[in-house]
Amino acid sequence: MQTLLRARYFQCLTIPGSVRALHKDYRPGIPQNFSNYESMKQDFKLEAGKRPSNPAFWWINGNGEEVRWSFEDLGSLSRKFANILTEACALQRGDRVIVILPRIPEWWLANIACMRTGTVLIPGTTQLTQKDILYRLQSSKAKCIITNEVLAPAVDAVASECENLHSKLIVSQKPREGWENLKEMMKHASDNHTCVKTKHNEMMAIFFTSGTSGSPKMTGHTHSSFGLGLSVNGRFWLDLTPSDVMWNTSDTGWAKSAWSSVFSPWIQGACVFAHYLPRFEPTSILQVRQSTGGQLLEMH
Repeated sequence: MQTLLRARYFQCLTIPGSVRALHKDYRPGIPQNFSNYESMKQDFKLEAGKRPSNPAFWWINGNGEEVRWSFEDLGSLSRKFANILTEACALQRGDRVIVILPRIPEWWLANIACMRTGTVLIPGTTQLTQKDILYRLQSSKAKCIITNEVLAPAVDAVASECENLHSKLIVSQKPREGWENLKEMMKHASDNHTCVKTKHNEMMAIFFTSGTSGSPKMTGHTHSSFGLGLSVNGRFWLDLTPSDVMWNTSDTGWAKSAWSSVFSPWIQGACVFAHYLPRFEPTSILQVRQSTGGQLLEMH
């Protein structure tokens, strides 16, 4: 009976005519060449000098460290990262890159660098075990893996069983034998890079499912399904603008991080906020919201 009553209540809900019209008439154009950003200009335009003071990326770690990058900074740093992928790692368009990093700035740079080079990003949660990493490396046939000093030993333990893996990048202040140190390489890399001319139907990212009903499955996303499809989220669901600051607490290994920590806010010109947070801590989250003076618009 309770179920039937709830069903009747839902039947009473109506969708405003304006929203119906939006769903009916919204037809985003799909450019063939997704590296041609001129073909993907947003509906909003900001006059010179009118852009809000928000950065494009704002990161803190709770220990006093803070990073604030403008979109120009993101462009320069991601071009350096892209050159590392194509030159030092010898990756080519379509090659797959597994990225297992916590909420640190390099994770966001990896997202952009892979798009620039046409390589396929495969994020993984930092909770992965040695067995999990082996399964993902073998299933995806990834040629490169990027992780930190915590998970590097697990990668080393299985690397000999992964015939396609030939590049290992570590994000660490200390060197590790058999690994290229990304932080050191970024200091010397050139920021002169030209985007690969990727097509709308090319694979852009692969996420592994959680594996609750069998082995994890690979779920692919194209430059269109994520790069353009998530513009709907940013515009019509989150209603983000360049004046907003978006905080998504999702782990970097899940697709939610792409939805709300990369594409939806940046397509709209909003600021992405991130806290290192090794694990979900309600008290820390509330303290951050208070310390930022209410600047955070959304938290997911």
